[in-house]
Amino acid sequence: MSAKPLWVPSESYIHSTKVSEFIRTVNEKFNLNINSFSELWEWSVSFPEDFWKSVALFTGFISTPLHGAFKIDSSHMWEQHFFPDVKLNFAENLLRRRDDNPAIIFYGEDRVTKTLSHKELYENVVMLATALKKDGLKPGDRVAGFVPNTPEALISMLATAALGGVWSSGSPDFGVEGALDRFGQIEPKFLFAADGYFYNGKEINVLDKVAEIAAKLPCLKKTIVYNYVGSSENSSLPDEIIRWEDFISGKSATDFEFQKFPFNQPLFIMFSSGTTGKPKCIVHGAGGALLQHLKEHQLHMDIRPNDRMFYFTTCGWMMWNWLVTGLASGATLVLFDGSPFARKGRILIDMIDDVGITLFGVSAKYIDAIAKLKLSPKDTHKLTTLRAIASTGSPLAHESFDYIYKSVKSDVQLVSLSGGTDIISCFALGNPIGSVYQGQLQTRGLGLDVDVFDEQGHSVKETKGELVCKSAFPAMPLFFWNDPENKRYKASYFERFDNIWCHGDYVELTAENGMIFHGRSDAVLNPGGVRIGTAEIYRQVEKIDEVLECFAIGQQWEHDERVVLFVKLRDGLALTDELKQRIKDVILENTTRRHVPDVIVSVPDIPKTRSGKIVELAVRSIIHGEEIKNKDAIANPEALIFFENISELKKS
Repeated sequence: MSAKPLWVPSESYIHSTKVSEFIRTVNEKFNLNINSFSELWEWSVSFPEDFWKSVALFTGFISTPLHGAFKIDSSHMWEQHFFPDVKLNFAENLLRRRDDNPAIIFYGEDRVTKTLSHKELYENVVMLATALKKDGLKPGDRVAGFVPNTPEALISMLATAALGGVWSSGSPDFGVEGALDRFGQIEPKFLFAADGYFYNGKEINVLDKVAEIAAKLPCLKKTIVYNYVGSSENSSLPDEIIRWEDFISGKSATDFEFQKFPFNQPLFIMFSSGTTGKPKCIVHGAGGALLQHLKEHQLHMDIRPNDRMFYFTTCGWMMWNWLVTGLASGATLVLFDGSPFARKGRILIDMIDDVGITLFGVSAKYIDAIAKLKLSPKDTHKLTTLRAIASTGSPLAHESFDYIYKSVKSDVQLVSLSGGTDIISCFALGNPIGSVYQGQLQTRGLGLDVDVFDEQGHSVKETKGELVCKSAFPAMPLFFWNDPENKRYKASYFERFDNIWCHGDYVELTAENGMIFHGRSDAVLNPGGVRIGTAEIYRQVEKIDEVLECFAIGQQWEHDERVVLFVKLRDGLALTDELKQRIKDVILENTTRRHVPDVIVSVPDIPKTRSGKIVELAVRSIIHGEEIKNKDAIANPEALIFFENISELKKS
């Protein structure tokens, strides 16, 4: 029996969407009769060359003509590169508009605001690119950013891309070792940094940290610092550090020609979380990232010129790269630096009305948090411009779907996204012409042959299994840095099933052709040999008002595995026997006996990566007496100390 939808788009809205226009275009061009999103997806994976070329033409992709080979064929999925005869410039695509309408609206937690028009953004990028070129930046050179989510971070990336350079960024809340673990591997020629950032009412100066990082990167030719919190205005800087305004002084914003580079020119180096060792350096190409983002923004998210796109993200998370490519669709970017819970949790919601945001993107944990703060934006805000709410970072709980439609806005497309740093985009995301069902991501990504495999590698539906992609796609990584024989690359995605991308997510394909995510495969619990997705437990526990957050691990115990649940409670509350029993009862009532934890422990804090993901594996390693090699990759490493000696987890 089909689920009941929470949101159904109106016929007039369906007709007006970009994806409906795209369907009409390909139907006419290829003499097709596609009448639904599911049929469009089937065509996109059956005829990938027709599909991807159509996406490029439809979205205004700026490149040399799309003639020549579609891809370099290989018996190995990881060696198939797309459009080998096509050239483009990533920055040119994002700077196609040169008018006076806003390209960037920036909000700081300290209430600092700044607006740059498309013309001003172009001029700033050209001046910086001119300075970098004069100082010796060549195609393929790496440029690093130790930056908050400010306009200068975007300008630095675009100037780098304009010259064919490779951009990689991290958030300034990283420690020195965390930054060096990343940037030290890729040997950047230039480093861009802010003098500080704001968070939770505090001004945090990072100039000393920047100087230490720069001193330990002998590859650097120059470090450029821009003034944000004000600490660099009157400070004397080390000789090897130059102020932004001095670096671009005298540079002109005219006579710049965008050189076109190969479709597979390296553009971004992204980093894995690095909680089990040095982060993997994942290299993404300009053409693949751009084409995939254009497809996702316009066909999955219905982004149109002058829409206002917002995603709460740092520059160390792939959602920043995803967000900023919205410029290529003519959108205005709304950038934010600071705590999302400032102004009693209302700061981001206030921005929706203040700026007229159309796409509002946050994490699943943020939605859960404002629900527990009992915010009801539908009663306190207008939200008239808001068409879509996006959520990622972890599975969005069923109750969070209900909260959005009951307390935020009833007529809105709620888009749960999932993909990751590995593909700098999404395997499953939104469908503007389809219904939203509780707990489901609406659709698989167009052009991505996504499926679910059981343990034997057989395709299954309405059964939990491994998320796989059965054929190559443009947004696959080009390679890993310092991995000449692709050993780490192949080990990361292709060891589980022969020549099939296995992503490491434990998922389910639904009767509605949506997807349910049950957690990471490596965090799946296995008591008594029965696989259990952690998200199934979290969903039940987070219904309980006393619990702010939770996570579970499997502990090896008496030749089996037992489930251990950790809960972070509201301030001032204790984990009583009565509360433990209530938690177990709720889990049992809504799942199975296998899901019920053997042990429940109250914790003062939950360790997470800097993009907000819980590090279950790091805690599991501590519980089993294993060393955590890279604590600096964790945003709050001090939280790990608690797990080193928990009496309930020791054998008597």
